[in-house]
Amino acid sequence: MSDLPFGFSGDDPERDPHRDKSKDPNPGGDPFGFGGAGFNPGDLGQLFSKLGEMFAGAGSAMASGKGGAVNYDLARKLASSSIGFSAPVPESTAKAVTDAVHLADTWLDGATALPAGATRAAAWTPQDWVDNTLDTWKRLCDPMAEQVSTVWSSALPEEAKAMAGPLMAMMTQMGSMAFGSQLGQALGRLSKEVMTSTDIGLPLGPKGVAALMPATIEELSDGLEQSRSAVLTFLAAREAAHHRLFSGVPWLSQQLLGAVEAYARGMKIDMSGLEQLSAGFDPSSLSDPSKMEELLSQGLFEPKATPEQTAALERLETLLALVEGWVQTVVTAALGDRIPGTAALSEMLRRRRATAGPAEQTFATLVGLELRPRKMREAAVLWERLTEAAGIDDRDAVWAHPDLLPSSADLDEPAGFIDRVIGGDISSADVDSLIAEIEKETGAPGPDDGPVDS
Repeated sequence: MSDLPFGFSGDDPERDPHRDKSKDPNPGGDPFGFGGAGFNPGDLGQLFSKLGEMFAGAGSAMASGKGGAVNYDLARKLASSSIGFSAPVPESTAKAVTDAVHLADTWLDGATALPAGATRAAAWTPQDWVDNTLDTWKRLCDPMAEQVSTVWSSALPEEAKAMAGPLMAMMTQMGSMAFGSQLGQALGRLSKEVMTSTDIGLPLGPKGVAALMPATIEELSDGLEQSRSAVLTFLAAREAAHHRLFSGVPWLSQQLLGAVEAYARGMKIDMSGLEQLSAGFDPSSLSDPSKMEELLSQGLFEPKATPEQTAALERLETLLALVEGWVQTVVTAALGDRIPGTAALSEMLRRRRATAGPAEQTFATLVGLELRPRKMREAAVLWERLTEAAGIDDRDAVWAHPDLLPSSADLDEPAGFIDRVIGGDISSADVDSLIAEIEKETGAPGPDDGPVDS
C-alpha cells in the first residue's frame, strides 16, 4: 500500500506543468489541503480547522459518549429505539417461568453431580435482556474496537503524531460512535431472537439468574409440534444446566470470555483499506453514525488471521462444544422420560447452532468471529459414552481443571479419553492429586485460586 495516510492524496500538482495553481483553491489536490510530496507540520492547524467544520453537525451525538472505543450510551439508546415498546411480562407468565426453572432444577439433580447454580429465575423482555447483558458485551466488543481504533494513529507519519492529538481524539470519538451504532442495532435485533440468557453458549447475564424470554419462546412454540409448556420446561432445563456448569466450574466463564478476548486482541488490520477511504471519502459521512457504520462494514479494515487467533478460536470452539454437549447430555437424561419431545427439541437447537442462526450471525458482526461449536455432536457423544462407562460423578469430575478436559482430537476419537478416565487417570478420587501435579509442573493456579488465563 501507499505510505500516505488517511486524508492525504497521492496527486502531485508539480506533475502538471500547465496547471494554473493561482486559480486552484486547494493547491495540494487532496481533501485536507496537503500535497503528496510530503507532510508539512505547519499546515496541521488548517487540517484541524477543516475537520472542525466537518464535525460541527455531530457535536450532540459525540457529547453523549463517555470515552472508550465504543459509545455504549449510543448503543443502548439505539437498541431501545429498535426494540420499541416492550410490554411488561405478565405476573402469570413470570410465575410459569419460575416454576419451570424450579422443576427443571429438581429433575437435573438426578442427572449431574454439580449443584444448582441458579439462585433465582427471571422472565425478561427484550429491553431487560439488553440492560442485563450490556456489561458482558462491553468486555466482548472492546478488544475488537480498540484494535480498529489504533488504525488512525498508526496511519499518520512520524512527524505528525506528536502534533495530532486533537485529530486522533476526533477520529477515536467518531469510531466510537460508529461501533456504538453497529452494536446498538445488532443488540436490538438479537434481543428479539434469543430465548435464554445463555442462548449463545456464553454467560451473558448476571451470575445465578436463570432468565428466559417468554415472547420469543411463545413465537418459537407456534411452529413446533410440542406443547408450549414442554418447550418452556426444556429451555428452562437448558438454562438451569448452563448455570450449574458456570457456577460449579469457577474457571469456565473466564476461559470462555478470555478466549473471545484473545481472538480479538490477536487481530491484525490490513491497512490497505485506508487507500479506499482516501480515494472515495465523503466528509459528510463523519456527521452521520449510520454512514460511519457503513464504512466500517464494507471491509475497509480487513482483518488477517494470525496464529494467535487460530489457536484462540480452536480453544473457544472446543470449549463451547464441550459445554453444549454436556448440557445436551444432562438435559436429555433429566427430561428424556418426562418430556417425549426432548430429543427433537435438542436436534432443532443443534441444527440452529450448526447453521449459524441469527444469534451466531449477530455475534459474528459484533465480535468478529463465528461463535459456532462445530463439534457439538461429537462432544455430546463423548459425554454420553463417558456417562455410561464411568458414571455421573467421574464424568463431572473432568470439569475440575481445564487441563483435564477432552481435547479437540479426543472429540474425534473419544475411546482413548474414556479409557483414561476408566483407568483412573481422570477420576473423582484422583482429581485433587492431578491438579496438584499440574500446578507443580506448570505453575498454573488451581480452580479455587482465581481465573485461569486463556
